[in-house]
Amino acid sequence: MKRTLFFLLAFIQVTSVLSQTKQLIPEEIMSNRKLYPATLSNIQWQGNAESYTWQDANSVIKGNVRNSVKDTVLKLDALNKLLKGINNEAVRRMPLVSWIDDKTLFFSTGSEFYTLTGGNLTVTHELPEEAENQDISGNHKFVAYTVDNNLYVSDGKSRTAITTDNDKGIVNGQTVHRNEFGISKGTFWSSTGNKLAFYRMDETMVTEYPLVDITERIAEEKPIRYPMAGMTSHQVTVGVYDTQSGKTTFLKTGEPKEQYLTNIAWSPDDSYVYIAVLNRDQNHMKFNQYDAVTGDFVKTLFEERNDRYVEPLVPMVFLPGSNDQFIWQSQRDGYNHLYLYNTDGQLLKQLTKGNWVVTGFAGFSADGKGLFYTSSEVSPIEDHLFYLDLKSGNRKQLTKARGTHNTVISPASKYFITTYSNLQTPPVSELVEIKSGKTTELKRSENPLAGYDTGEASIFTIKAADNVTDLYCRLIKPAGFDPSKKYPVFIYVYGGPHSQLVTDTWMSGGLFLRYMAQQGYVVFTLDNRGSSNRGFEFESIIHRNVGKNEMADQMKGVEYLVSLPYVDKDRIGVDGWSYGGFMAVNLKLNYPEIFKVTTAGGPVCDWKYYEVMYGERYMDTPEQNPEGYKASSLIEQAGKLQGKLLIIHGGIDNTVVWQHSLDFLRACIDNKKQLDYFVYPTHEHNVGGIDRAHLFRKIAEYHNQNL
Repeated sequence: MKRTLFFLLAFIQVTSVLSQTKQLIPEEIMSNRKLYPATLSNIQWQGNAESYTWQDANSVIKGNVRNSVKDTVLKLDALNKLLKGINNEAVRRMPLVSWIDDKTLFFSTGSEFYTLTGGNLTVTHELPEEAENQDISGNHKFVAYTVDNNLYVSDGKSRTAITTDNDKGIVNGQTVHRNEFGISKGTFWSSTGNKLAFYRMDETMVTEYPLVDITERIAEEKPIRYPMAGMTSHQVTVGVYDTQSGKTTFLKTGEPKEQYLTNIAWSPDDSYVYIAVLNRDQNHMKFNQYDAVTGDFVKTLFEERNDRYVEPLVPMVFLPGSNDQFIWQSQRDGYNHLYLYNTDGQLLKQLTKGNWVVTGFAGFSADGKGLFYTSSEVSPIEDHLFYLDLKSGNRKQLTKARGTHNTVISPASKYFITTYSNLQTPPVSELVEIKSGKTTELKRSENPLAGYDTGEASIFTIKAADNVTDLYCRLIKPAGFDPSKKYPVFIYVYGGPHSQLVTDTWMSGGLFLRYMAQQGYVVFTLDNRGSSNRGFEFESIIHRNVGKNEMADQMKGVEYLVSLPYVDKDRIGVDGWSYGGFMAVNLKLNYPEIFKVTTAGGPVCDWKYYEVMYGERYMDTPEQNPEGYKASSLIEQAGKLQGKLLIIHGGIDNTVVWQHSLDFLRACIDNKKQLDYFVYPTHEHNVGGIDRAHLFRKIAEYHNQNL
């Protein structure tokens, strides 16, 4: 009887523990919103009022700086009643709204734009269903959009074709230079909303690259224009459309035609367009001024040169009420900082300085005497808001809580709302009075993973291969960690420019890595030299020899791992995608005795197959740097393959084209090397949607079976 009771109690205890520890499931990671913290979404200030709003799926809610009273501004059922009242279709979720002024809401659904004032809903613009790249002017009078390769403008009553190019090799009003140099769109409204600058990209001279659509009964070729490193690139010009006269003028940006036109900005009076013009070698930038009416080149304000590369990423911003003073961002002194210039090209003052980077410009104070910016000054893995007095240069840190902050400043510059998180803290939203620092908590998100054992995570530093530089690492211990056991390791790597994986944020690294910790792995990530937010020298060290220093740093991480008593040094795997795929395969080929298993998605296998803008910035051309291209080629090293390697690729990848991994396969066959291969036929460079759950399982199962 006692023996039976003992086992019964033990069973109850085990059942209780198991019931408290839920398991992450890949399909739920991709579809279950309850796994992610509930936050205040789309926080913004209500025009110039001291009220702010946020929204959820069914409503827009308002708060006030004076009290804790909350009010519902708009409910979904009320919005749908208004939509049906004008014979328009209902929506399932509240669309993202913005405030035009204190009383007028603006939003769009599909191809229609609306304003809502005092219960009166108005359709301001109706675009064709096929309209893309929609861009509304600051005065909300005009909407620019594209259909196929041409650009149009709607004034709410009629639509005007700005371009009429029949050749699909000429593209208007869309992104150019493959989204490099901070380019995210192809149209740029002037401050008054009366003029529109736009990109015109002539790709007719660029070789067509074949992609195949297999969704048809007979597969169809759908080629893209893909300029590979060292090959002929596209040619870009900038047009200016005047909504008043209906005329279009093209800026005289000159020769050579193979150059980069970036960081487009308008003067406040609509008279001039400013462009950062970068040479094909990407080591010489001219900041140029052009007449918006005649298109004439006016002058070069200043130039920047660097033996490695110059990378302008952010357009100029004029000071409030000024036509001749502006803020420019540059990493010319080794770190991204703010500079004050005038339109004569005279540097008036370097506004920020130090061994840290400005991560964003957050706007000017209402009185125009200061500005707000975010930076890594507190820590390279945190992001904080600062205020800078333009005259004295004094600056003040405004956000205090540890972690990464996203802030929205009130129009009067008296308050800001910040939503922050850190490794231990789910998102918290606070209202802060700037002058006094008084803080009011608006929302503290509950931990949606409280019932899950996601593994204990920590962030720390180790020394790089130069034995000087600190590298940030994140380690997640296995679920149910037992220090007396030996565990396999799952290393997740990226390692390339414009990426920082280790940050002091909630669930840093994402839920897939926590899923791998639940599979029983020590999960490790290291941001090597070459990654972002650490300064120009740190990031540009990869120049002309990608992979070398990055691998050396990753191996310092491995040294640390094998020193841990609970790590099984004979069971280490590595996984990465894109640049991370390149790194993962590189590590596998060069350190086969260390990495027993590797999974690599969309890997760059030979940089001569990669596109001009990114590839030549970091590697120069194959003709200029043949040694670097040969040393970094995974295809050249295929004969060194040992052990288990799985390569994954999207069948219509238009970023790292399929040829990369196919050529690597060919080289492995030639060298009589075995590997595993998997294709996602209808996916581009990454695997999105619910199919991503399949990818998670594919990676996990490969490591589980072979490690």
